Amino acid sequence: MSTLVTGGAGFIGSNLVEDLLRAGEDVLVLDNMHTGSAENLAGLEGRLELIQKSCNDLSTLDIHPQKIYHLGIPSSSPMYKRNPYLVGEAINGFISIYELARRSGSRVVYASSSSLYNGILPPHREDMAIGVADYYTEARLAMERMAELYQRLYGIASVGLRFFSVYGPREEAKKQYANMVTQFLWDMKAGKRPLVYGDGTQTRDFTYVLDVVRAMRLAMDSDYHGILNVGTGEAWSFNEVIELLNRMMDLSLEAQYTENPIKNYVLQTLADTAKAKSTIGFRSRFGLKEGIGELIRFY
Repeated sequence: MSTLVTGGAGFIGSNLVEDLLRAGEDVLVLDNMHTGSAENLAGLEGRLELIQKSCNDLSTLDIHPQKIYHLGIPSSSPMYKRNPYLVGEAINGFISIYELARRSGSRVVYASSSSLYNGILPPHREDMAIGVADYYTEARLAMERMAELYQRLYGIASVGLRFFSVYGPREEAKKQYANMVTQFLWDMKAGKRPLVYGDGTQTRDFTYVLDVVRAMRLAMDSDYHGILNVGTGEAWSFNEVIELLNRMMDLSLEAQYTENPIKNYVLQTLADTAKAKSTIGFRSRFGLKEGIGELIRFY
């Protein structure tokens, strides 16, 4: 069974690759190393091949995977704000994935984002009307629509997973784009006060990466086609995260608060996970305390 993982040297991708290799799958990783690192794949055991190219280079490769996990998509709003042309690159890369799926008869599971719910009161359901927020979410929404188009025209089955605030091991290569749980931990581990935009009351449905990996595997092995939320169904404020990190690391570092410079900032995310439970049998196994415990052990 040959499996392609785009963005497989990145944070979520490398955790997925490790799980696939452990299950005995042959894995081909395609990654341009924008926020990935070969170090994320170091030491992984199994049949693994790494190609350092972009999704937009797929037409030059003679590959025919049976499964495609598409994670090789620029994944942070500030990237698109600095370079709006990323919208076109991301969508063209997405089309390249679906053209490959046409040629190979592949099933596709791809990363979407809970940022699509920006400005909508939680809990967030897949059937909510998505508003206009920023370049990043416009790109993700266009991808979801493109996936539906390929299903209608060519019968390509796929699942778009709207990830909610994913954190966990192997985020180093993401640097300033890493999840806030991880950034707070890095600062506090170094004895620094964590920096918070605003007053710290903003909330997120923080989701541990191994739950996301399991959701992707369940989606791939299902016969479901469409969009699903991947979260815990619980929301924590940034202030609560910092308090929890202090307690679990036996520290007493207070947050530094600064004015929020971000327009269209996402204030709240909270997944309604009922559809994922009923369609693919997904329930999160890691609450925030358990996930932070795993992260502390990793570092």
